[in-house]
Amino acid sequence: MKDRSLACLLLSVFVAASTHADWPQWMGKDRDGTLSGTGWAESIPAKGLKTQWKAPVHGGYSGPAVADGRVFVTDFVRESGEAFNDPGQRANVVGMERVLCFDAASGKQLWKSEYPCTYSISYPAGPRCTPTIDGDRVYTLGAEGDLLCLVANDGDVLWKLSFENDFDAPVPIWGHAAHPLIDGEQLICMVGGDSQSVVSFDKMTGKVLWKRPGVGDIGYCPPKVIDAGGVRQLVVWYPSGIQSLNPSNGEVYWSVPIEPQYGMSITMPQKNGDRIYASSIGAKSVMLQLDEDSPSVKELWRGELKTSVYCANSTPIFADGVLFGADCQVGHLAAVDADSGERLWTSFQPTTGGQRRASHGTAFITRYRDKLFLFSEVGDFVIAAIDRKQYREIGRFNVLEPTSECFGRSVVWSHPAYANKRLFARNDKELVCVSLDASEYSE
Repeated sequence: MKDRSLACLLLSVFVAASTHADWPQWMGKDRDGTLSGTGWAESIPAKGLKTQWKAPVHGGYSGPAVADGRVFVTDFVRESGEAFNDPGQRANVVGMERVLCFDAASGKQLWKSEYPCTYSISYPAGPRCTPTIDGDRVYTLGAEGDLLCLVANDGDVLWKLSFENDFDAPVPIWGHAAHPLIDGEQLICMVGGDSQSVVSFDKMTGKVLWKRPGVGDIGYCPPKVIDAGGVRQLVVWYPSGIQSLNPSNGEVYWSVPIEPQYGMSITMPQKNGDRIYASSIGAKSVMLQLDEDSPSVKELWRGELKTSVYCANSTPIFADGVLFGADCQVGHLAAVDADSGERLWTSFQPTTGGQRRASHGTAFITRYRDKLFLFSEVGDFVIAAIDRKQYREIGRFNVLEPTSECFGRSVVWSHPAYANKRLFARNDKELVCVSLDASEYSE
């Protein structure tokens, strides 16, 4: 009996460790931008980090996902049409949208699945949504709303849908960017159109399970399930406001109006304890307190002109009572007191690497213990301290060339993946794997 108990314990530890070693979707296993476990590098040696491999890819803003020894990423191979970046105008280009799978250890391409796709969107580099991995299946959403369910082992397409053709849903000007969410047997997506907004699909078949009525523009914000008020809540953010839904049927628990400029509800509201925070362009932010006993909220504060942080490209995170986020209008990384919204410090070093204002200056933020792992828009991996008083950089290593363009400067706007003590990042030319295993840098 003791032997059986010990075996069960070891198996549970192994399963837990394996689960946490993967990065199966955008912002990690729980969509909270937090790394667990031990053994990750907490400094960068003078010689730099070790690049394990590089693999060619084409254009895209979608990040990689890592599961079961494989890396999944989507891209777009442009064949014709003029690609240009204008925030107010759609570019029309023709090409192939692709789902690629690589061996995580070697970078060898294992398979690809592709389909013809015509873009009519602003910033037409490629897909926006990180693949979502669930067991032996991978789910992808293309920039024009092509939703695919594929076999993770070989890329065979099990089912597919088009939001535009099957749901009469218009494509947002900046393309579909709300990463699909697995919740039990459901695949939950922001679809849009007159007849629906949020749609729950049977993840195995693609059959519609429930729909929320149309609300107009759906924006770009990924859905997330939280536990609060004694129930599970599905939090979504349309350009008109944040809603909490019953994830089993889509019924509304609560709503809070908050309307970013240009319909840019992008960053996912982040939960910390009994609080949830959302922010976007146009000096729009709100801190909400979740009720302990019922699915409801109350407002604690809203941001003002020189308080809070207003994020767009990257979702802010909580750490030790502080909000860390990249401000979309000024372009710095800001530390904000979560209780009051007061700015504690700001710095351009972790976003643009410089000192001057840069519209939509970006750093993708992940927490590891008492450190911030930052991936900057200039392609640098940065380790910084979680510090209320000042920005304190511990180390920096250039991973990728910034190959995209924004407002006249070169950028890389793709959230990296952290799995098995490796960093996986991409630009419009290559996917790169870098070791963050502390044991490989010990003297």
